[in-house]
Amino acid sequence: MTDVSDEKPVPVSVLIPTRNEESNLPRCLDAVAGWADEVLVVDSQSTDDTIEIAEGYGAEVIQFEYDGGWPKKRQWALDTYDFDNEWILLLDADEILLDPIKSEIAEAIQTDEYDGYWLRFQLHFLGRPLRHGGFDLWKLYLFRHGKGRYERRFEGQDESMSDIEIHEHVVVDGEVGRLQHPVRHENWNSLYRYIEKHNEYSEWEATLYHEGDSGAVEPDLFGNQAQRRRWLKDLLVRVPGFPLITFLYHYVLRLGFLDGKPGFIYCVLKGVQRFHAKAKWYELEARE
Repeated sequence: MTDVSDEKPVPVSVLIPTRNEESNLPRCLDAVAGWADEVLVVDSQSTDDTIEIAEGYGAEVIQFEYDGGWPKKRQWALDTYDFDNEWILLLDADEILLDPIKSEIAEAIQTDEYDGYWLRFQLHFLGRPLRHGGFDLWKLYLFRHGKGRYERRFEGQDESMSDIEIHEHVVVDGEVGRLQHPVRHENWNSLYRYIEKHNEYSEWEATLYHEGDSGAVEPDLFGNQAQRRRWLKDLLVRVPGFPLITFLYHYVLRLGFLDGKPGFIYCVLKGVQRFHAKAKWYELEARE
């Protein structure tokens, strides 16, 4: 495999969306500064030290102002920014590239066989890796520029629903591979910030349920992870007790209880997020 310590940067452009991420961003940038040929931070008027931190690592910083509609932050950057490299790697500020996946990425982008790659993200929460509960995610976050785009799931998106793509998925026009080494996902923001952010997400999700879904990723029990998760959610969302089912699935069936207090808290939060989305959906239906 390629040695990540080589002086020559890997010809990939890393796109990182931010909003008040001073707690997370240094660890994310530590891993890619000097390794990636280009790092772009797309910020949403941060009021903390996010911008200063990004510029201190030599990243390019641009501002995105969201007033509803489409595109949202990542897709806007993909549409408007003049990237230096053919390959784009999407990362959140709380996601960290470790050496094994950096080597795998450097090798993978040298082939002409694929136009995109699925990456696996391992969750760390409240200082502990969640090894159980079924929380590892596969995301199509590495692709050739111009070959990947975010699906647009519905029209009625406004500024209350977060300015970033939530459960929209990247769709790649071409063959897609899969890399094996994980990316570390570890949020160091407070639970207050976590809950605040997911309150915006539940606004989006409730409106999606209310208006219907026209996304490009089709629900499919036998498809990839994104398709399976969408199929299950479409099946269960109208079932009474869906929030409780969510908690029991992760905490009991997928053995989340083995991750101690952090596992319990995270499983509860997942159920509460489902409850908030369903309650807001009910509110929208009642208004009509």
